[in-house]
Amino acid sequence: MVTIDQIKELREKTGISIGQCKKALEEAGGDIEKAVVILSKKGGDFAAKKSDRMLKSGTIATYVHSNGKVGSMVELLCETDFVAKNEEFTKLAYDIAMQIAATNPTFVKKEEITEDDRQKAIAVFEEEVKDKPTEMREKILEGKINSYFKDKVLTEQDFIKNPESTISKLIEGAVHKFGERMEIGKFVRFQL
Repeated sequence: MVTIDQIKELREKTGISIGQCKKALEEAGGDIEKAVVILSKKGGDFAAKKSDRMLKSGTIATYVHSNGKVGSMVELLCETDFVAKNEEFTKLAYDIAMQIAATNPTFVKKEEITEDDRQKAIAVFEEEVKDKPTEMREKILEGKINSYFKDKVLTEQDFIKNPESTISKLIEGAVHKFGERMEIGKFVRFQL
């Protein structure tokens, strides 16, 4: 039996609706940590269901590092002004702008990586793996390329404030929480 206190605790922890928290707790047999995992998993499924919705609103967030020499600007898109004006949505956009300033990504998502970009990376890393055993070379090369692009693709990066999550997972969580499709539009980073 799930108690109101458990539902309240899970809602405070995740910010997700009472109904969703109750369902997750029931599925987890009252275990709050398991319920968090269930909600996280469902967040990705929830985001996928909303992927065809129009993005008509959003916010632009900026971040300038304390030394005044690095800054960024990001466009975070959503469906409605109601969400765009929400304090948590604008905080998410700010956190993403801070991530951009800190990590200097090249791409928003993996789909932006061109074949030319991939071939250039392969040329560099083939040189590094040429002395490895033939049967392992391809696997090592693929691992190096994936690691290289993980650092270059914003949505694949580990979140600087919580390395257990990625930028993509942060956005999926917000989609689940607000019930609207969201995505990063464009970004720019400046450095003196």
